[in-house]
Amino acid sequence: MKQLRGVATSLEQLRASGTVVVADTGDFEKIAEFKPTDATTNPSLILKAAVMPKYEALVDEAVAYAKANATTAEEQLDLASDKVFVNFGLEILKLIEGRVSTEVDARLSFDVEGSIKKAHKFIELYEAAGIPKERVLIKLSSTWEGIKAAEVLEKEGIHCNLTLLFSLCQAIACAEVNVRLISPFVGRILDWHKKQPGFNADDTDPGVASVRAIFNYYKKHGYDTQVMGASFRNVSEITELAGCDLLTIGPNWLADLKNSTAPVPKKLDAALAAKECNIEKLHLDEKQFRYMLNDDALATEKLAEGIRGFCKDQVKLETLLKDKLAK
Repeated sequence: MKQLRGVATSLEQLRASGTVVVADTGDFEKIAEFKPTDATTNPSLILKAAVMPKYEALVDEAVAYAKANATTAEEQLDLASDKVFVNFGLEILKLIEGRVSTEVDARLSFDVEGSIKKAHKFIELYEAAGIPKERVLIKLSSTWEGIKAAEVLEKEGIHCNLTLLFSLCQAIACAEVNVRLISPFVGRILDWHKKQPGFNADDTDPGVASVRAIFNYYKKHGYDTQVMGASFRNVSEITELAGCDLLTIGPNWLADLKNSTAPVPKKLDAALAAKECNIEKLHLDEKQFRYMLNDDALATEKLAEGIRGFCKDQVKLETLLKDKLAK
């Protein structure tokens, strides 16, 4: 275990709790600095990195690839976009031992076949570059359609990371189809609650409580699906989930953890949850899922908001690519 002035850092203590640390960024320099096991990307993170001059060559290579391998302007734009995501993924994989998550276009969040087709294209591009599918997680929105697409892909041996997850019903539906990984969004849950009348900041963080409930449910009922807390607003949210299967953490919080020696005791325990938690097991069909999701105002609003946000950044990235394709 690495030491800071003779004492284990908070980041190393987090790892020692059994949590796999994942970098939530598309910036290679940050990944190299913190040496996470895995890394996650999304359209917003890729857009942020793609406009940096130091990564322009990856974008230009994607544009050249699209021009050489597609005919119409529409096909070229689609291929260039896919190749940009994969190019960043390929560079990230040079820096980590584990997997990179690459996200399907959020505009396909309600399109099962379209999502599967896009996932196949990502895997094809990775495999053409010598990367086996085992090192890639396909990120999909936790809509009913996204979950159904993941079910097909998992049966094909293409593992998935279901994102924009804010409720137990989404988590249950993912586990029922053996999704490899889910990413419940801690900070965005807190954001929503802060806007509600009567919110008390001294109460247990609702995002932390949500992930804890999902983790305990999975471990109680023996699901293999892993829980990866995401979207943090402060270090406390991270340390309160020590022991979670994985946590995907932004560079700013990784730096805080690396430069701290504050104690990070294990808070989530799979064996304890399996033994002591008293949680009824549910099986959800489409009608039950849609009703439960609709009945959860937080999950409904944040899921829709998240999809809109990722779509907006996907369009911005495509605008950048259009300009380069036109030259």
